[in-house]
Amino acid sequence: MVKRIFSMKTLSRIGLYLWCAFSLFVFCWIIMSSLKTNREFFTNMWGLASKQQFGNYIKVLKNYHLGRNFFNSLIVVLSSVFLLLVVCSPAAYVLSRIRFKGSTFLSRMFILGMGVPYQLLLVPLFFMMAAIHMINTLSGLVLLYVALSIQFTVFIMQGFFKTLPHELEEAAMIDGCNPIETFFRIMLPLGRPALVTAGIFNFIFLWNEFLLALTFVSNTAKFTLSVGIYGLQGSMQYTGDWVALFSGFVVVALPTLVVFMVMSRRVIEGLTMGAVKE
Repeated sequence: MVKRIFSMKTLSRIGLYLWCAFSLFVFCWIIMSSLKTNREFFTNMWGLASKQQFGNYIKVLKNYHLGRNFFNSLIVVLSSVFLLLVVCSPAAYVLSRIRFKGSTFLSRMFILGMGVPYQLLLVPLFFMMAAIHMINTLSGLVLLYVALSIQFTVFIMQGFFKTLPHELEEAAMIDGCNPIETFFRIMLPLGRPALVTAGIFNFIFLWNEFLLALTFVSNTAKFTLSVGIYGLQGSMQYTGDWVALFSGFVVVALPTLVVFMVMSRRVIEGLTMGAVKE
């Protein structure tokens, strides 16, 4: 039995290593291909470029308008993440620390909301957004992102706030702090790992989100990066500029990769602390 468990763990670890190696190889190959000319790519797709063509990135950002799409995504995603943290941190604190009638029901409703695919809500959401004249606007996209990400964000932060000792609140009450002051002066600074974790996960998901951006924004000047790269991919059948497409892939993937690599320790810290129960 022990040997079987050991072998399963070994096989799982080997499979994980192989998958990571394959993903790293594909990403490096895309970067390598993005620095070639189209002639070099079709002549030898596995070889190195004779001269690095960094102009491919300038071309894809300027001629294919991915620079504008990048700026749109940056505005939408950063605004959404900021609003999510502002709205969800006090909500998660109240649901995890204060007992009132209906608190358990509300917590379960947030968990239940995580199981509803937002694809099922596209039609009613479209009519609601049209009624308030928020279709084809970046602010409307921010509103959608915040509304559909609240459940996950509250769930992440609620698990972390439950781990904080109640003695902190009692000490703050003795010092004369009301509940609002206790939250902003003591609990929120201590909840920084949860804020970072929730912010990173939301940033990665919203940066790569495609369906909502495609459905609710039709003006090309307001396309996000995921929709812009989709349009670039569709134009390849007419232009054949595949190295530009690879450059676009790098532009899309690099920000999330950098954010996760820089903040990975904070993510693990937030998740492990949130996993501890009272």
